[in-house]
Amino acid sequence: MEQVLQQTAYITGRLLSARGLRMATAESCTGGGVAHALTSIAGSSQWFECGFVTYSNESKQQMLGVAEPLILEHGAVSDAVVQQMSRGAVENSQADVAVAISGIAGPDGGSTEKPVGTVWFSWYIAPDNEWWSECCHFEGDRASVREQAVLYALEGLNEQLEGIGFET
Repeated sequence: MEQVLQQTAYITGRLLSARGLRMATAESCTGGGVAHALTSIAGSSQWFECGFVTYSNESKQQMLGVAEPLILEHGAVSDAVVQQMSRGAVENSQADVAVAISGIAGPDGGSTEKPVGTVWFSWYIAPDNEWWSECCHFEGDRASVREQAVLYALEGLNEQLEGIGFET
């Protein structure tokens, strides 16, 4: 998995670099794993702006501008919250592109509605004012859920960048 993650992060860097775009991350359950994967690539300072690790609801509000009523109504692990996280990452940095992740990695914290392994993603591309979001359910222990989420976040970003005319 580590080699696949490195290759995927490398592709992300090439896609961003091809257009001179800079990226930010807004991470909760992955604890900075996406930022770590991206900054492991030599030359990432050319296209990686910053990473927000907003584990608590308060930090999501303070650092990313997530509205408290959204968290209260939908929960931190929701479409509405990750959309605001991704947009907030761009608005509170010099980045053009962001990915946001919030989920339940386990082993505790799940519910019938949101079981362990539930992870929401949002990708935001500011120049086009477009974002996409998606919910996934990953299997495995805490480390496995987090690892799968990091890879999925990068794959999703790469797909979106390629889909809007970016080239590797």
